[in-house]
Amino acid sequence: MRQRKELGIAVIGSGRIGTLRATLAADHPAVRFLAVSDCDPERARKLAETTGAQFHSGDNLAAISRPEVNAVIVSTIEVEHTLPILQALELGKPVLVEKPLALDFREADRIIAAAGKAGVDLRVGYSRRFKKRYLLAKEQIVSGRLGRITSGAARVYNSRSQALQTLKRLPADSSSVSGLVYYIDLMNWLLAGNPAVEVFARGQGGIIKGAGYNTNDVTWAIVTLSDGAVVNFGVCYALPQHYPSLGHAARVELLGTDGVIIIDDDHTDQLMYSEHKAPHVYIPDHDVNMVFLGSGTPGDWALGEFQGPVATETRAWLDHLSMGRPCVLATAEDARRTLEITLAIERSLKTGAPVTLPFAA
Repeated sequence: MRQRKELGIAVIGSGRIGTLRATLAADHPAVRFLAVSDCDPERARKLAETTGAQFHSGDNLAAISRPEVNAVIVSTIEVEHTLPILQALELGKPVLVEKPLALDFREADRIIAAAGKAGVDLRVGYSRRFKKRYLLAKEQIVSGRLGRITSGAARVYNSRSQALQTLKRLPADSSSVSGLVYYIDLMNWLLAGNPAVEVFARGQGGIIKGAGYNTNDVTWAIVTLSDGAVVNFGVCYALPQHYPSLGHAARVELLGTDGVIIIDDDHTDQLMYSEHKAPHVYIPDHDVNMVFLGSGTPGDWALGEFQGPVATETRAWLDHLSMGRPCVLATAEDARRTLEITLAIERSLKTGAPVTLPFAA
């Protein structure tokens, strides 16, 4: 049997995902100490109460620097990732940070350089990798059953209410392409070793711009890979406000010389209508009568247990730290490649021209 290393975990950010990560960490057999923090000390205190955390604070560094802590989860909003990551790396503590690693190359490269200098493992939470159907797809590709992949497609739909919730916490010039990054990372992972060399994108907007955000409702991009394969990405975050999906409605396709995989991830196979309504996984006070069950992006609560990609991902990272088990969480370099494609899509939308990779911001 593998010897488990005892873990002390600090969860930085006590919002929705930080709460999930802290709850999962508290239940992991290798975790002996849990610290939580948040810019709102009261929120950190409440999370500590519900998880049994031994320490809570409104000071992130106070949690990170606790001597009992030997690994850190950064679950702050996107614009606040850099400082706690750098603080943890400087102290030699492995980090799991929510996607994206950073919002621009400067911050991403600064973080990657710090991780390299410290010799510390840094992983990024692109949880689609831990959804069973995509793990099964990766197995078929690794086993060679599709031959050489010549083409792929990934599109994701979500509601305008989700788009507006996301955009509220991002910089003013951000785009709703942020919802697509999970699938950019997914394709980069499925097609590892075949990097993107060109990006061409087009978009159309109106609904979200009418709500005061300078971003498109719909974006489509064609990404060419180094061996000539092409991948089509699409994102629409402007479906009606009470569209029945509680998260991503997606479809992924992979075409190879020897086979094909078609993954329907729209969740229309499990419908519920209730007069009592169901709460949205992310949006406060947003209830819907018709629900696509299982469509919550991080996963779902069932009989007191949280099930789904974020749960599997969190446990895989904790197992990796405590037992040395391999895990497929995105590395910092993986996350930078995803960021590069995302920024290239945004540049192509602005210029109307293809963008050759790599490129400087």
